[in-house]
Amino acid sequence: MHFGIFNLMGLRDNPGGIAGVIDDTRSMVKLAEDIGFDIAWFAEHHFTNYSISMSPLMVAAHMAGHTSRIRLGAGVVVLPLYQPMRVAQEIGLLDQLSGGRAVLGVGTGYQAYEFERYGADVALKTEIFLEYWAVVEQVLTQGRAAFQGKHVTLPESVVTMRPVQAPMPPVYCTSPHPPILKALAKWGGVPFVTAGWRGSEALFGITEQVRSAWVQAGLDGARMPVALQQYIHVTDSASEALEAAERARYVGRMVHGLRSNVLTLNGSFVEAAPLPDEPALETFRDNLLIGDAHYVAERLVAEIRRLNPVHYNCFFQFGDMPVARARRALERFGAEVLPLVEREVGPLAAIGSPVAAAAE
Repeated sequence: MHFGIFNLMGLRDNPGGIAGVIDDTRSMVKLAEDIGFDIAWFAEHHFTNYSISMSPLMVAAHMAGHTSRIRLGAGVVVLPLYQPMRVAQEIGLLDQLSGGRAVLGVGTGYQAYEFERYGADVALKTEIFLEYWAVVEQVLTQGRAAFQGKHVTLPESVVTMRPVQAPMPPVYCTSPHPPILKALAKWGGVPFVTAGWRGSEALFGITEQVRSAWVQAGLDGARMPVALQQYIHVTDSASEALEAAERARYVGRMVHGLRSNVLTLNGSFVEAAPLPDEPALETFRDNLLIGDAHYVAERLVAEIRRLNPVHYNCFFQFGDMPVARARRALERFGAEVLPLVEREVGPLAAIGSPVAAAAE
């Protein structure tokens, strides 16, 4: 198992505005690399302050020039919103620019608000994804493609830009649809599982839903790899823990509005209305890995033992959290939490193996 840092790049109250969010992200990624994290992930969202990262491949390419070791992942490319021949070449370009450090996360997307503004139909996202992936797969692995489908048709085409990594960069996905899981499994595609603000208990249930879809795809459920994502904030302060919970709640409110496409905007800023039946702020805190180092380690160990992940993605700067606090939490995670975790579960390199999963 290895660790990643997730960068949503949301804009809320950053004193530097858009440039401040970019500076903060650069700072967090460089710190994560120094600590020994394996992958830095960059989100893709459009039009609103939920995220200013509308091109994760472009952000990853920028970060390649500021780092030397950490892998750089699109988390994720919302494939139905792209022209597949173009994005396939851009994936290859990122891998070349980064010296073979690209990681490819792909998904169908979910925000109707975004799809509408690109003239795309969110109801057709899975079938569009599968056609576009067939093109991307050919380009990355063969350097050529030809396809005739309902959503894309292209003549026999040869490309120059190929990835350094063969047959393609490591693949992760966020879409738990059996046909997509099956298409990506041939390349070692790892399902990403996140429960957002609902935290650990929901994470366990969602993982089993994904495993069920994995089995429906004709794949071995016991050997399914899994990557987890969680909000994390390491602090000894009760008031700071609640402040972190409020920022997680803010993100959750935005997700609900964008997913349902029932939202109010102030310019491009989402007016984040309370969730239906929204719980108390303490519930957000308790659902997530927010607390002192021993508490965060204990929660992390419980998730690792139950789900045996190959990758664990940490979301530190959620809700545009002040970067000094996010950096302090990340530093404490590396210096205090990870040694406690390894003391309990042993070497992280042994976690996530298919043999261990089958034994579970």
